[in-house]
Amino acid sequence: MTTSLLLSAILAVALLAWAMMLFNRLVRLRNQVRTAWADIDVQLTRRHDLVPALVAAVKGYASHEGALLEAVTTLRAQATAERAPGRLGDVEGRLEHALGRLVALKEAYPDLKANQNFSQLQRDLVEVEESLQYARRFYNGAVRDYNDAVQRVPDLLVARSCGFNPAEFFQADEAQRAAVKVELPR
Repeated sequence: MTTSLLLSAILAVALLAWAMMLFNRLVRLRNQVRTAWADIDVQLTRRHDLVPALVAAVKGYASHEGALLEAVTTLRAQATAERAPGRLGDVEGRLEHALGRLVALKEAYPDLKANQNFSQLQRDLVEVEESLQYARRFYNGAVRDYNDAVQRVPDLLVARSCGFNPAEFFQADEAQRAAVKVELPR
């Protein structure tokens, strides 16, 4: 009887240690997703901060492009208000597409193309877009790893009992899948 009690205690301790390892792994993966989302948020904030300056620069040279300027301003407001990665991906995709159209106006307005402020804003936008693409890839990779862990047996047992739920990917919409060209000024 003492041997079976000892084996039961050893098994219980081993099971508890295993569950703690899985729990800690899930916490680490969830925190990696949160950190990756914070990186995306920083880049989106940088993009959102550029929008008013770009709109102001274009407005001075192409004031009759009011519909596009209004669309960019509206999309920026929607993007700053949205928090869910799936829905935010859609809004950001539309904003990215509209910004591409806004920057493309430089071809129709030579004075805008020659404007140093606009050129610097365009370079800043290119830098933000590159950083944002990297942050999106990192975030979606972290979400994939976390979701795999949350949905895989035996991790699933610990995940469900401790309230770990799958995370949402930051999905590109159709506008984002069609590459938007933002060129550096020459």
